[in-house]
Amino acid sequence: MNIIESKNLDLFYSSHQALKNINLSFPENSVSALIGPSGCGKSTFLKTLNRMNDLIDGVKVTGQILYNGKDIYASDVDVNELRKDVGMVFQKPNPFMMSIYDNIAYGPRTHGIKNKAVLDELVESSLKGAALWDEVKDRLKKSALGLSGGQQQRLCIARALAVKPKVLLMDEPTSALDPISTSKIEELVVTLKDKYTIVIVTHNMQQALRISDLTAFFLLGNLIEVGKTEELFSSPKEKKTEDYITGRFG
Repeated sequence: MNIIESKNLDLFYSSHQALKNINLSFPENSVSALIGPSGCGKSTFLKTLNRMNDLIDGVKVTGQILYNGKDIYASDVDVNELRKDVGMVFQKPNPFMMSIYDNIAYGPRTHGIKNKAVLDELVESSLKGAALWDEVKDRLKKSALGLSGGQQQRLCIARALAVKPKVLLMDEPTSALDPISTSKIEELVVTLKDKYTIVIVTHNMQQALRISDLTAFFLLGNLIEVGKTEELFSSPKEKKTEDYITGRFG
């Protein structure tokens, strides 16, 4: 079943059209990778899936994004509730300037959870879910800024998990990390798909091959091709896809 999908989606930054008629759906409990050269629209598309583009002046979206069958751009949609269900992890780790514990508890508290026992359990389960608990359980009251880059990124994943999302969007989550941290995040993504639907933007094609079930190739705001990852890489249907994955351009 597809949990989230775009239909005839166009996006404009003022007069510039950044996305052109994108029709793309994401199956539940899968990892989908969005690939393509810089500036091709993949991150822009990712941000339409939880309306992060609302925060940019002059953005106009037409078409539909359906989440569980409902158009997220409809006038009666509560954007805070949407972003609780469709969480996001950014390219650079962005922990809040507070303790590890408070970083994780922040989201649940804003959604009305005040009970300490409940928060304790959420913090522990979220950090375990992000494979970070054993590394930080003795320093929960210490500043999150003292963690390494890779740990900070896993903390941001834990923070996203704490509000119990259904979908996790990841915008090049390993591009600022070293190879060991990257490998930990990749392992984590593969285990998380048992519980979540994950859409990841990556400029690393090997990463897409390693962790994704489905890959979509974007170029100049167009969706060129989408398919099962192994098939798309081994026998792409479109020449532009083949040229990109064989390194002829990009």
